[in-house]
Parts: sequence; C-alpha cells; structure tokens
Amino acid sequence: MRTLALGFAIISTPVLAGVGEPEKEELKFGFIKLTDMAPLAIAYEKGFFEDEGLYVTLEAQANWKVLLDRVIDGELDGAHMLSGQPLGATIGIGTKADVITAFSMDLNGNAITVSNQTWAAMKPHLKMQTDGKPQHPIQADALKPVVQSYREQGKPFNMGMVFPVSTHNYELRYWLAAGGINPGYYDPQHGDNSGQVQADVLLSVTPPPQMPSTMEAGTIEGYCVGEPWNQQAVFKGIGVPVVTDYEIWKDNPEKVFGVAKTWADKYPNTHIHVVKALIRAAHWLDEHNNANRAEAVKILAKSEYVGADAEVIANSMTGTFEYEKGDKRQVPDFNVFFRYNATYPYYSDAIWYLTQMRRWGQIPEQKTDQWYMDIAKKVYRPDIYRQAAQALIDDGVMKAADFPDVNTTDGFRPPQTHFIDHVTYDGHHPNAYLDKFAIGLKGKEKV
Repeated sequence: MRTLALGFAIISTPVLAGVGEPEKEELKFGFIKLTDMAPLAIAYEKGFFEDEGLYVTLEAQANWKVLLDRVIDGELDGAHMLSGQPLGATIGIGTKADVITAFSMDLNGNAITVSNQTWAAMKPHLKMQTDGKPQHPIQADALKPVVQSYREQGKPFNMGMVFPVSTHNYELRYWLAAGGINPGYYDPQHGDNSGQVQADVLLSVTPPPQMPSTMEAGTIEGYCVGEPWNQQAVFKGIGVPVVTDYEIWKDNPEKVFGVAKTWADKYPNTHIHVVKALIRAAHWLDEHNNANRAEAVKILAKSEYVGADAEVIANSMTGTFEYEKGDKRQVPDFNVFFRYNATYPYYSDAIWYLTQMRRWGQIPEQKTDQWYMDIAKKVYRPDIYRQAAQALIDDGVMKAADFPDVNTTDGFRPPQTHFIDHVTYDGHHPNAYLDKFAIGLKGKEKV
C-alpha cells in the first residue's frame, strides 16, 4: 500500500509545486487514544502524508491539557484536539494562546454511560417499547429522581467528563439541563473554576481511557466520553450507555486538528499539505458507504493508536451501538468523518461552543453577537481548508462536489433543529439562542 501511495506522489508532483513545497517536512502530531483520531492514523498508514512530502510521527499524549500545552510550546507541530480547545485557549480559558484549526476531524462519536446501579434506579422512569426495550432517546428526566434521592441522602452525585472545554462537558451539561438538572456553573471572576457552583450533579475531569475503571471503583456514577470507552463499559459489564451525542445533537462537530497560530504563520504550505492528507484520510474512512471501516478498526486497535480490542472499536465504528447488554441498535452515523461536510471548519460550529462557554459561566459576562463572530473567524480557518480542497481537486484526487460550494457558503450551517430538547440553533444569533434556555446564563446574568 505504501508503494502505491508513493507512486501517486510522483503523479501529483506538479500540484505539489503549485501549492508550494512544505517548509517543514518532519512533523510530530499528538493525539488521545480515541477512535476519532482515525484521520491521523489513516493519513499515516495509507501514505497520504508521504504523498504530500511530509514525514510524520504520531504520538499518544497523557491527557488533553498536556497535549494542548505541547502544541502551544512547540513540542508538537499539531494535534487531534477537542473542538473547544483552540477557542478556549484563544479567549484565555486556562492557558492563553492563539490556536487555530483549518480541519474538523469528525461528527458525533460520544455517548453518556451510567453505572449499573444508576441504570437500575433509572429504569422505572423510562418509557419502554413494545419489545420491552427502552425507548430512545433516553432523556435526563429519568435521571432526575435518582439525583434527588442522592441529595435526600446527603450524598453527591458525581459524573465524569474529559476536559472543561470538551464537547463531552457541554453535551453532558446540555443533556442534564434538558432534563431539568442543573450541572453547575464556572465562576472564574471569584476564582472558582470547578464548574460546580449551584450544581445538582458534580462534574469533574477524568481522562478518557480511565473512565470505565473510575466508574467501576464507584468514584463517579457515570460519564460522557468518546469511543471506545462507552462500549468498553458494556463489554466489561460495569455500565450502560444511555444516550449518544447523535441523539443529543445530530451530527455535532466533535474534534478538530489544531495548531499554534505562530506555527501556521511560519509554515503555511506545510499546513495546507497536512490538511490535504487529512481530508483524504477522512474521505477514505467514509467512502463507499463505510466500506473501509473494518480495515480502519484493525489499524486503530494497534497499541500505538487506540489500543483497545478490535471487537470493542468495531461496535461503534461499523455503524452499530450497544446500549444495555444485548441491546445493539443500528446507528450508521455514530462516527462520521467526511459525509455532511464533516471536515469543513464552520464558523457556526465555533460559535456553538462559545455559547456553551457563556451558558455555563466560563465566559463570565455578556458578549455581543459580533464578538462571537470575531472569535470564530480568528480561530476557525476555512480559507486554509479551501486551499487544501482546491489542491486536491486540481490533483484529480477529489471532486468539487465533495466540498461545500465556496460561492454559496458563508461559513454557517443552516439553522439546526435536531437537538434532544428541540431548541433550534442559528449561529448568526448566539444571544437569542442563549435566551431560549431555562437553565444557564443569558443576557447580563452572572454567577
């Protein structure tokens, strides 16, 4: 396969010159052991990086903070990142630094899992199908009496998420709040960054691979994480995934490929070549109706990538998802890497994350709609993406129809209606969107 890839590089040499030679050829990229790092693994294994004249080392990182710090410090040239990380860093949540993204790595891919004990307590409050299985999506309303019971006993109800600006944090908070459960606020102006002010449920950070064991130990009652760590709980018999992020927000943006702005400014051609390789990898992962997923599962199962059993990874990567043991359902879009313009860095995706930072107090004061737009344009870079896409079209590797029409897109998805609480999101009007929620900061409110 490498020989074929290198052969293709010879054919595409004129285009390589047209884009401009990479200023830096030897690169080191970081990732966390999750299935949605797949575009990096595939770009490496299929020789797509080599086709672009790049010699890449992929290196697993201990946690999201270490990964971000190493990108900012220049120890990594770029990394698989949480969508909120470049945004959070740019506006000063945690380490302040200018980080950008020109490539969205995937849609969907997460779920919320609860312990067997919590699941048993939720079951009497669930709507059931005629076949005796729970009706999906499962709302957090079913969890509310369980949380209330803990409160009456004077016990905290603890849940895990992976990072304060992670999709998982915001999805878990969204799901809880939609069920009338307050997930708590951040209060940075008073030095409280716990996210637990006024909370009914106490959320805290746990690294993804440690989620199942932390829940099994009884430290947390549930968690929101990416795969394969929800399916791992099912295989180990220690918990039950109750809702996927596809059910919370259909086709939500999940991870991005992030680089320091200083790096992007110094190596603009290199950046375009990297994005080209990643687009090809994402396309490979989804092409022919996911025909390559079985091969992708074998690659991801390697210890240097995700390092989980192939059977566990395949449970979600091949279009199914197992909830309660034996309750396996078809979820063909659980992992999306290229379909639905998944790789395009939409401004509206960035603005949604910023609204959630405001909703839960990480942004402590009201901001104008223009502020949200300005930050989105600073961090999300469709201009770089479009250069990479055009080069692939010129190469003859991709077709113009594979990408959003640059003449019609304004960088915003159409208003999105597929949320678990049926609230419509229009990225053009972030403050009006925040006004729709019963739980969460809005307008001039502060913690």
